[in-house]
Amino acid sequence: MQSKAKTVPEYLAELPADRRAAVQAVRNVILKNLDKRYGEGMSYGMIGYYVPHSVYPAGYHCDPKLPLPFAGLASQKNHMSLYIMSIYASPSEEKWLRDQFARAGKKLNMGKCCVRFKKLEDLPLDVIGEAIRRVPVERHIEFYETNFRGARSKASSRAAGGAKKPPARRAAAGKKAPAKARTAAKARKK
Repeated sequence: MQSKAKTVPEYLAELPADRRAAVQAVRNVILKNLDKRYGEGMSYGMIGYYVPHSVYPAGYHCDPKLPLPFAGLASQKNHMSLYIMSIYASPSEEKWLRDQFARAGKKLNMGKCCVRFKKLEDLPLDVIGEAIRRVPVERHIEFYETNFRGARSKASSRAAGGAKKPPARRAAAGKKAPAKARTAAKARKK
């Protein structure tokens, strides 16, 4: 659920007291461990941490007017969420986070980059701090350019009449590959 708050203090003020305390505690850990070149502000209706245009002028490929997102912190309807883009962009970062939660004896409730929690005690705050500290601005930009900027270039190429989606990807997407492609795939298997 997106907030209409314009500032982080406004966002925090509109939360119920128990959620406010939990979100503020996680925010404090983030700020303590965050590379100073990241910015903090409201982004996508939640508290956002991002690479400002002064550091990365290209901005976010979905909307270059927006700064490159790094993390987000939100109070949702049924839980609170911490979004860490580097977990989505790097299998090794995801594995590290999963291992650290297990070592801390905490159950990880996670989506692609979203760590969901119902109460502060669900999070090993030292692990959250380290997850933030592990990704300074340069490393985040590297993850982003490796994983997402390249994908945008491929999509642009397809839109401009370049390479089309390979048959295997069509099949994975639930679409049947053309007969000619199926015949070629069978021939390669032989």
